[in-house]
Amino acid sequence: MKQLLATTFFVAASASLVPALAADGTCGRVTIANMNWQSAELIAWVDKAILENGYGCSVDLVPGDTQPTLTSMAEKGEPDIAPEAWINAMREPLDKAVAEGKLVYAVEELGEGGVEGWWVPDYFAAAHPDIKTIDDALKHPELFPDPEDPSKGAVHNCPSGWNCQITTGNFFKAYDAESRGFNLLDTGSAAGLDGSIAKAFERQQPWLGYYWAPTAILGKYHLVRLDFDVPYDEAEWNACTSVADCAAPKKNAWAKSEVFTVVTTRFAEQAGPAYDYIKARSFPTNEPVNEMLAWMTDNQATGEEGARYFLKEKADIWTKWVPAEVAEKVKAAL
Repeated sequence: MKQLLATTFFVAASASLVPALAADGTCGRVTIANMNWQSAELIAWVDKAILENGYGCSVDLVPGDTQPTLTSMAEKGEPDIAPEAWINAMREPLDKAVAEGKLVYAVEELGEGGVEGWWVPDYFAAAHPDIKTIDDALKHPELFPDPEDPSKGAVHNCPSGWNCQITTGNFFKAYDAESRGFNLLDTGSAAGLDGSIAKAFERQQPWLGYYWAPTAILGKYHLVRLDFDVPYDEAEWNACTSVADCAAPKKNAWAKSEVFTVVTTRFAEQAGPAYDYIKARSFPTNEPVNEMLAWMTDNQATGEEGARYFLKEKADIWTKWVPAEVAEKVKAAL
């Protein structure tokens, strides 16, 4: 059952009564992009809670998405903070904005970054320690039977219409999976892909296919990513791996998707100790984020509810980001 969480924890100050960031380094009004995916929503509300209750800021969350938010920050100086910016697709304009003194890469929010690849269940990996790479797995179609054709192995594809469907298909060709006895199984949708994983875990059956992190699924079901056998080749990726219907893809690896907190230079220069918190707020691994997303999904929780749960139950993580006196103020507000 969804847990009912009080919302009075988050201070609702009127932006019109609170000045913008003050020149003397005190924290005034701060705007944070509330991005439209689960992990970004969670961290936006965590930032709001800590900045308001620990540093006395007045925080407004504003709707956001990667490209429009980062473009607005560079061109207009608003919002002040993009807590979870997946920057690979915008690296060139972002680097330019940083070089021009408009934006700052404050911290690598996800130390592992966004992680994509082919995965197997942890119980399968433990039972088959010799299977560590994609090539290792493709030597054994009998271990991953296709439910519709048990004489073949199955690789579960990325959801239809997503870019990863193209890259997974090209990986399937590059690793000669078909000639090695495998079918590429169309899961249809994200729900279909998630359902196939849940079914495998419920029955403790083998499973092989595409997935990514951080996600709620990896918080609930522990998957192990297979090594790629080769390093990431950017030229090959751009020329073929990510291109639909590429005739002769070569083996490749997924690049790490870098995930940073990006702030305006004005915020970095004027927010004082509040910026020190942002610079410290990072997850070295995706595991705690996966766990939080699983909790939010299971409880149908909002970002606000997820943030309150995180601050109550994961103090061992977030108290390392702030001085002791700030941590006590935040705890007192719970």
